[in-house]
Amino acid sequence: MTNRFAVILAAGQGTRMKSKLYKVLHPVCGKPMVEHVADQVLQLETDKIVTVIGHGAEQVRSCLEGKTAFVLQEEQLGTGHAVLQAEPVLGNKDGTTLVVCGDTPLLQAETLKALFEEHERKQAKVTILTATAPDPAGYGRIIRNAAGFVEKIVEHKDASPEEQQVKEINTGVYCFDNRALFEALKHVSNDNAQGEYYLPDVVGILKSQGETVVAYKTESIEETLGVNDRVQLSEAERIMRKRINERHMRNGVTILDPRQTYIEADVEIGQDTVIYPGTKLSGKTVIGEDCKIGPNSDITDCVIGNGTEVRQSVAENSEIGASVHVGPYAHIRPDSSISDEAKIGNFVEVKKSTVGKGSKASHLTYIGDAEVGAGVNIGCGTITVNYDGKHKFKTVIEDGAFVGCNSNLIAPVTVGENAYIAAGSTITDDVPGEALSIARARQVNKENYVQKLKHKQQ
Repeated sequence: MTNRFAVILAAGQGTRMKSKLYKVLHPVCGKPMVEHVADQVLQLETDKIVTVIGHGAEQVRSCLEGKTAFVLQEEQLGTGHAVLQAEPVLGNKDGTTLVVCGDTPLLQAETLKALFEEHERKQAKVTILTATAPDPAGYGRIIRNAAGFVEKIVEHKDASPEEQQVKEINTGVYCFDNRALFEALKHVSNDNAQGEYYLPDVVGILKSQGETVVAYKTESIEETLGVNDRVQLSEAERIMRKRINERHMRNGVTILDPRQTYIEADVEIGQDTVIYPGTKLSGKTVIGEDCKIGPNSDITDCVIGNGTEVRQSVAENSEIGASVHVGPYAHIRPDSSISDEAKIGNFVEVKKSTVGKGSKASHLTYIGDAEVGAGVNIGCGTITVNYDGKHKFKTVIEDGAFVGCNSNLIAPVTVGENAYIAAGSTITDDVPGEALSIARARQVNKENYVQKLKHKQQ
């Protein structure tokens, strides 16, 4: 097979985004646009990927580190000039080079692979990815000759009335013979209104030299959408979200209302899980089989076991086991681990803690910096008091312990195995296993006190 290379153009600032964040770093379904592009190109098994960076160079480099090589375009002098920066890396190599823009997050590997194959089958010097646009206004038109080869690309403003009727448009994605590309780039002129060196001019140069120029038309115009402003960013998000949701549904996940379900690109979901409306699944979240998630739940970077239910709750950067019940209105904060068959109920907050198998905190409880064993019952209104204003301290509740309602556990403290804490207690010292700890004032009833109080007030 011919050597294959790729150049990703990611140097532009994107002034139309009106943002401090560089254009290609704007996320679509939780992942920067340029990372979507790179991940698709990586599936093509190319010999070398080079990303051209400029504005926001370090941020783009950090985003794609380990996925591509980088070259710097110090001045943004057009797309042709951008590709020319890759010459020190690719210029002397034989093979085919894909050129793709970093602001086209909807492109798919299958389409790019088909473009490569068409280019190599036709033995072309250039193959242009094209699409049929219902409204081609503003796009360069692809004009083919009788044999079906590309005769020329005509920009909209330069097209004749007849050419303006052509609906096949240039998407800005190309395959080039690598040596021919870099040779032709040396002859591209910046004699235009913008004073820039344009990559499409390479097509005209090679055509004038009698080289073969062909086009491969993708069936999906949506896939070729370039994002230049927030309106197009929103449209890309809509299309990507629909694509992601459909993939999960075809893999056996029930999504009751895809229009109100927000699943990011890298999320994994097992079969027979049901996702209810208003749910957002983000980051590297992995959800097992037979789960019920939502409605109105927000889960980020979590691993969730089979058969678990998360209702109207928030979970972040944590592990939740199998057959766990979370919510409604619970908050599982980062670095928590909830074991199988546990229950984290209404208005319970868990932070940087482990909760053992079958343990329950059913309502109105804060578990912070704690190690909770198996089979523990934590009563309503219990607080692990973990912070003295300067430092955090750990609470340990061993297997089988019972913590009565409205208890304060002042860390550092350990509640022993099978111990009982009486309701309303403030525990400041360790409780031995099997013990009952009562830490509250003895009740005193002062009979007829109200009558005496009323007498004094007269």
